[in-house]
Amino acid sequence: MKYTQLGRTGLKVSRLTLGTMNFGPLTNEPDSHAIMDAALDAGINYFDTANVYGWDENKGRTEEILGTWFTQGGERRDKVVLATKVYGNMATDGKPAWPNHDLLSAVNIRRSVEASLKRLQTDYIDIYQFHHIDRRTPFDEIWQAIDTLVTQGKILYAGSSNFPGYKIAQANETAKRRGSYGLVSEQCLYNLAERSAEMEVIPAAEDYGLGVIPWSPLHSGLLGGVLKKEGEGKRRTGGRAAAELAKPEVRAQVQAYEDLLDKHGLAPGEVALAWLLTRPGITGPIVGPRTSEQLTSALRAVELELSEELLEALDEIFPGPGPSPESFAW
Repeated sequence: MKYTQLGRTGLKVSRLTLGTMNFGPLTNEPDSHAIMDAALDAGINYFDTANVYGWDENKGRTEEILGTWFTQGGERRDKVVLATKVYGNMATDGKPAWPNHDLLSAVNIRRSVEASLKRLQTDYIDIYQFHHIDRRTPFDEIWQAIDTLVTQGKILYAGSSNFPGYKIAQANETAKRRGSYGLVSEQCLYNLAERSAEMEVIPAAEDYGLGVIPWSPLHSGLLGGVLKKEGEGKRRTGGRAAAELAKPEVRAQVQAYEDLLDKHGLAPGEVALAWLLTRPGITGPIVGPRTSEQLTSALRAVELELSEELLEALDEIFPGPGPSPESFAW
């Protein structure tokens, strides 16, 4: 495994982040534990989760699975950089959240941290992330709550997820004025097929010293060899991927992508991950394996070297938006 600093911090993290969103809903507890053991054995030390994972009536279940894994010992907790998130409604009956039981008020941040620590069976969280922006809560209040938790030793760093560039700037300018450390990471949707983050989010993160952690690196499976699997009857495309493939221009892009990599004898999913590792400002993508085999495939991407010729060909198939503001102003 290769490692890098997380943004401007002294924290070393693996170039792949283990995403745990499937643990509970799609992967049972024993298999989830086996995947985490395999990830740790392979050198992955950055594990990402969220308080809402488990979804629906099982919200919080994923954190519980991590918690039971930590209790098995073997320095599991000490070796892991643990990241979880706050924002969502934790009600399990489909009803609206009780007042102050979601978003980023100081009240909900405090309550949510305590609940996550209990489920995770640990006494601290390395990176506590805001899952979304809260337009109603001022950053002064958010940083007051975060600074208190840092002082108490319950969290070490704060990060963001799904923030636009201007909110990254606003958050860190407020933190600077208060003498707070500010955001150290941003999780955003970013992959070969969805590159809009290059315009504002990634440049803002770089300027403010945030590590960028892309989620959905295979774009809901579209970059994982979906057409070949479909043709071989190995996989039935559904959900967001099916909706995207219904667009002729997207299907043509994906077909050109798979044809290119087939010519080079490369696996599409591994190339999609390896491409992200070549991008400026990127700490490492989140991989969310449902099986140990999927984890093994993801690990190969760390060692994969992409030629300049191949990178240029990928840019032709999936062109980026260009820099901001030149791409839309001139």
